[in-house]
Amino acid sequence: MRYAERMKRLGTETAFEVLARARALEKKGKKVIHLEIGDPDFDTPKYISEAAIKAIRDGYTHYNPSAGYPEVREVISQYINSSRGIKTSAENVVITPGGKPIIFFCILALVDEGDEVIYPNPGFPIYESVIEFVNAKAVPMKLREENDFRLDVKELKSLVTPKTKLIIINSPQNPTGGVLTREDLEEIARLAIERDIWILSDEIYSRIIYETKFESISQFPGMLDRTIILDGMSKTYAMTGWRLGYGVMEEKLAKYVAQLGTNAHSCTASFAQIALSAAITGPQEESHKMVAEFKKRRDVIVDGLNKIDGFSCKKPLGAFYAFPNITATGWKSKPFAEYLLDEFGVAALSGTAFGHFGEGYLRFSYANSIENIKIALSQIESAVAKIKQNA
Repeated sequence: MRYAERMKRLGTETAFEVLARARALEKKGKKVIHLEIGDPDFDTPKYISEAAIKAIRDGYTHYNPSAGYPEVREVISQYINSSRGIKTSAENVVITPGGKPIIFFCILALVDEGDEVIYPNPGFPIYESVIEFVNAKAVPMKLREENDFRLDVKELKSLVTPKTKLIIINSPQNPTGGVLTREDLEEIARLAIERDIWILSDEIYSRIIYETKFESISQFPGMLDRTIILDGMSKTYAMTGWRLGYGVMEEKLAKYVAQLGTNAHSCTASFAQIALSAAITGPQEESHKMVAEFKKRRDVIVDGLNKIDGFSCKKPLGAFYAFPNITATGWKSKPFAEYLLDEFGVAALSGTAFGHFGEGYLRFSYANSIENIKIALSQIESAVAKIKQNA
């Protein structure tokens, strides 16, 4: 059988592959600590689930507009306006089953074959995957540890060419936890306006931030019509399985993205959208408590990793990932991640799962309990001790 050539250009998200391997080991009786998947170990707040159950009983079980219910899009618009200090309407909002369709559909709608897209590396692997899938040129923007994993704006400028159609930014960032400053964003905005470039701003972790303030590039003059804000419910409200994301963008692009949605999935689940509205307008205490708990876990895992021989780890300012440097162990990232899982029952991701500039790093998700994080740290320490013993 023959398959389309484009499938050779499509990548994947390694977190799900490692999760499957870890589950298979568990079925064989091995105890595994899951630090591989970015899935908060909290229940969805009860008021959100109750809103979905009521919506089903009230008959929200049929088709709805491809862009989403207008009244729910208006709720999103009002939230975005108040949190980013901008002015949008329901016509700028498209609701999708998860955040990934916003990445996929916006790239499909904006980027032609031969165009160039600059994206963070190490970064969320779906960026590069979709860029290459549409036969555009993926241009990696290296995030450096010595720069707190913020992109270097001067280096970014050097990567821009007449073919640059889109720049992707992600702050707070997966996998590093780096956060772009207001000054960074202002310079990127100036560059985008000068060179007529779209910005896809992945802000999915905007509410999971610690010692600093979240800033959106959309706030700067001239950026509203060239910025796509990507956000969603998975991280903030522990709703990963609900598959609820949304994009906020220029009105014409919103229509194109909705049209692609019509072709791909028709619409996002009706009752889930009612729950989305309830989440945004309801009490936020549980989300705040979750972030406070993530901060405690961050401090435990970062302090613990920095005590392990051969490891050094920056303290992330946002998201819920630790990204330690392991070069001093003498091991490459992927073999080390596999060694931890197979021999010591700690599921983590290789830095190279997030691009080739991730070599020398591992990613640990601290969306797990402090008790399990401490067990994992002990196991990692044992793994390093065994390596030294066998050296």
